[in-house]
Amino acid sequence: MSITAPDQALTVAWEITIDDAPVALSARGDLVAVAGAEGTVRVLDAAMGAEMGALDLPGGALKSHLSPTARHLAVTGPMGYALWRRSDGRTVVRESGAWSSSAAWANDERVAIASGRTALVLDADGEELWRTEPAASTVTDLAWLRRGRRLAVAAYGAVRGHERHTAQPVVTYPYIGSHLALAVAPTEKWICSGNQDASIHCAKPPRTRDGSELTMSGYPEKVSRLAFDDTGFWLAADGAPDLTVWDFSGKGPAGTAPRQLRRHETITALAWRPGPAGHLASGGHDGTVALWYATAGQPANRLRPVRTLHDVDSAVAALAWAGPHLLITAHRDGRVRAYGLPSRTAL
Repeated sequence: MSITAPDQALTVAWEITIDDAPVALSARGDLVAVAGAEGTVRVLDAAMGAEMGALDLPGGALKSHLSPTARHLAVTGPMGYALWRRSDGRTVVRESGAWSSSAAWANDERVAIASGRTALVLDADGEELWRTEPAASTVTDLAWLRRGRRLAVAAYGAVRGHERHTAQPVVTYPYIGSHLALAVAPTEKWICSGNQDASIHCAKPPRTRDGSELTMSGYPEKVSRLAFDDTGFWLAADGAPDLTVWDFSGKGPAGTAPRQLRRHETITALAWRPGPAGHLASGGHDGTVALWYATAGQPANRLRPVRTLHDVDSAVAALAWAGPHLLITAHRDGRVRAYGLPSRTAL
């Protein structure tokens, strides 16, 4: 293990290997869900790595999504989706034949599933409650606002907001292009999309809307990963050899430059540490995992990682934080590892 840090080293809490190439991680409560490209899904105890449940999604998996208190799991894939219940292991599999790119839990009892050009809203047992009208193209990402009362749906040409049981959108944020990922600030002041045309487009929801919309363009590559930290003031995104971190405090990033974080030739994963400290983990195709004080310095600064881990020679497939003290890494060769961090304030 190579760790570039002068202080206390990270500890490996546990490691397992799954018989599949991981593509996604989800961590909530005391569970971690690992989804593989061929549809193998393993639910693990976050502290020890012991298997707590398993399922298989025919046609393969794309994303895994644990509900807020880890009572349920949704897994989406190219041919459909599956729901798993923790209390008894009951699994509901829907082979719809429609591309299911993502899912989002409103609470422990209600989940939205992207299904082709439509978003389905289901109860935790898989019964359909309502669905949106078809979008112009395949739904690529979803997010809930207003404590689960409004669903944001991203597809080509716009992000649309739907109220409960309302098939037609009640608000539309147009942007001509293909949206690849959606991020909503915890403050709900901003809705941002990462796009195929190498840009980030952001708008303000209606309750705070003052006509503010902005686009950060000029990325060398498409922006397919972006996430707000817990404060809602910082947005991290890929789209280049550098990670960019934009400051959304105050009036937002209009007219400013982002902080730039360079360590990976190709970025494959990013995840904010829970809490307000501005700690970010990133992963690369070369197998490295970097830890950052991502909000340090001034705009346009190029930051260096606090630590770099390179003890697995396989591309990082996904990262997730199981609380503030445990970082979960998944690599394409099937290895899943948990690193313990020394404190809430240190990396």
